[in-house]
Amino acid sequence: MQIIIDADACPVTRIAEKIAKEKNIPLMLFCDTSHIISIDYGKVIVVDKGSDAVDFALINKVAKGDIVVTQDYGVATMALAKGAYAIHQSGRWYTDGNIDGMLFERHMAKKIRRSSPKHHGKGARKRSLEDDIRFEKAFRKLINDKIR
Repeated sequence: MQIIIDADACPVTRIAEKIAKEKNIPLMLFCDTSHIISIDYGKVIVVDKGSDAVDFALINKVAKGDIVVTQDYGVATMALAKGAYAIHQSGRWYTDGNIDGMLFERHMAKKIRRSSPKHHGKGARKRSLEDDIRFEKAFRKLINDKIR
């Protein structure tokens, strides 16, 4: 088992790094050349900029039983297809039972945004300490469940 993070704009890399180090689980962070990321534990893999370049490099390293941290539903879908586990930065686990519904919701939201140039939504809310606590709790549970 290894932990693989889609690290471009990921707010939970430090939390995941801390837990990976505690549990002595190999850790890899993927980002493109427009991001500068440094960690004390694990490995940072930097790929050239390009549409989905980070996503495909990450997925090429995923193996059955790995844990992938991503906010990208497409990456989560590919990870699940390879027999890995996936978790969102909110702490929500992606599963074979919920990923189709999540992809459909994303598709419908995109259709709504395209249908009206004035419909942009409110955007993401600011991340809170409670968000970090929720992620850490869910991430620890996922690791503990999969180590057994």
